[in-house]
Amino acid sequence: MDRRNFLRNTLASGMAFSSSLTFATEPKDVIVIDAMGEIRDVYTDSLKAEMIESGLNAITVTLCDPKSYESQAFDMAMAGIRDYDRIIDTNPDFYFKATVTSDIEKAFKSNKIAIYYLFQNSTQFGRDLSNVDKFYDLGVRSSQITYNWQNWAGAGCYEGNGSGLTRFGHELVGKMNDIGMLIDLSHANMKTMSDTIAASSDPIIVSHTCCKNLYNHKRNTTDENMRATAQKGGLIGITQMRPFMTKQIDNAVHHYYEHIEHAINICGSDHVCIGSDRDHRRLIMTQEYMDELKREEGENFDPTMWPLYFEELNSPIRMQTIWDGLSGRGMKDSVLEKIMGTNLIRLYNQIYG
Repeated sequence: MDRRNFLRNTLASGMAFSSSLTFATEPKDVIVIDAMGEIRDVYTDSLKAEMIESGLNAITVTLCDPKSYESQAFDMAMAGIRDYDRIIDTNPDFYFKATVTSDIEKAFKSNKIAIYYLFQNSTQFGRDLSNVDKFYDLGVRSSQITYNWQNWAGAGCYEGNGSGLTRFGHELVGKMNDIGMLIDLSHANMKTMSDTIAASSDPIIVSHTCCKNLYNHKRNTTDENMRATAQKGGLIGITQMRPFMTKQIDNAVHHYYEHIEHAINICGSDHVCIGSDRDHRRLIMTQEYMDELKREEGENFDPTMWPLYFEELNSPIRMQTIWDGLSGRGMKDSVLEKIMGTNLIRLYNQIYG
């Protein structure tokens, strides 16, 4: 299916949105949402236009470096909000800040990208639950419970002897449920993940992960936790980070498709989405780019893992490539529409309103 011009074609056809955000499917076009991806200040106008033209309607972005604790984490979180507010304010023809589900409809109609805010850790809250209110009021709509290591709420996936969800973690889950902040369990260890799924009264998301049953990487999720997420109404987002799926570099994108298919087999098609965790630029592994990565990744930098991307998905039109690739493997359009966007619309509508 050629979807590069679906925004223009759909708008021209007068496609209607219902108040419950159940999107019409005639003509056969789709809403495209990235559950966790990148928007960078260095993107050119032509790249941003290509992202929109390829069909991207909404994306959730990470606000700041999650490898921080205590007062530094709070300060960096506030700075991250200011940074993304500035990026959005200086690019009004391409972006706007999103806080409610109907912003996806607004993005579709205005030919822009709705940007939702995420923290990839809970350290910015410290042990003060009033900070959840503070960041919510500033537009943050999602937060992970942990990053890679232990914090006050639980343990990340790289902790050899980390906890499950702590006493404070249970309090944080209750607070996020009460205020309508989506709980993200990416980077959590499997005990913290299972504890949080059980503790949350609302569905959760694991926005960017892969399937541990297919590839035993610390960042991947067990079938048991994927199934538990689905049973509570949540979503598993399959990331495009190649090292989570294979050491193969060339002609390897089939591994990515296999992880999406496995997640659907375990969770059902209503509980899978796409969380790329990837840049939109067409990247080349130059020394300049490696230096950029080293500055960004700090202690996480491992040159043996690069490139992180599949070459086939190394462009702003990657969602169309995924659509075409999965369709070619026999996936029905009705399932593709769910994983490309409508599953996220349902979850956002439940949490964000």
